[in-house]
Amino acid sequence: MIQINAQLFLIIFITVFLSACVTKPQPSSIRDVCSIFHENPSWYQAAKRSVEKRGGNVHVPMAIIYQESSFKSKARPPKSKILGFFPGKRASNAYGYSQALKGTWSDYKRDTGKRSAKRGDFADSFDFVLWYMDKSYQRNGISKWDGYSQYLNYHEGHTGFKRGTYNNKSWLLKTAKKVDARANRYASQLVTCSSELDKKKRGWF
Repeated sequence: MIQINAQLFLIIFITVFLSACVTKPQPSSIRDVCSIFHENPSWYQAAKRSVEKRGGNVHVPMAIIYQESSFKSKARPPKSKILGFFPGKRASNAYGYSQALKGTWSDYKRDTGKRSAKRGDFADSFDFVLWYMDKSYQRNGISKWDGYSQYLNYHEGHTGFKRGTYNNKSWLLKTAKKVDARANRYASQLVTCSSELDKKKRGWF
């Protein structure tokens, strides 16, 4: 009996371990935040926990993650081309859903005490984005509902935003407008499904 229980425990442990190692696939419909959360209910729970802790909202961080990685857990900047053919270095060490840089991610872990946080984990990445948005509010007075200015802070850094480094980057200003527009669409979509998602969450406990 003891041997059987030990074998059963080993099977369960291996199954759980292998499941944890499997890369989370990109959601099938990333333009619809309701579809994203219905497909990944744990993401909605994680997002709500972060908002309850840090304040703000769900739709702006989700729009930023869409822009940064299209919800791909292992996203990286493309490699440059040497002589137009040979692969060179990547533009930065950004990685994961939030495309956080190693240095900024280390600041996040140190500030929050989340030593095991991973850039390829959605819950950690969403919390990172909201943490950074909170810093943008504290340092530059940017509302967490202002997707346009929040994205400019996220892309240029808090010091860069203060200096107005984005002013000579017309492509970035257009991108920030797209992020803001997507955040507004996500907000409208959430109105139609948040009650249902909340009911599912309550039903699991």
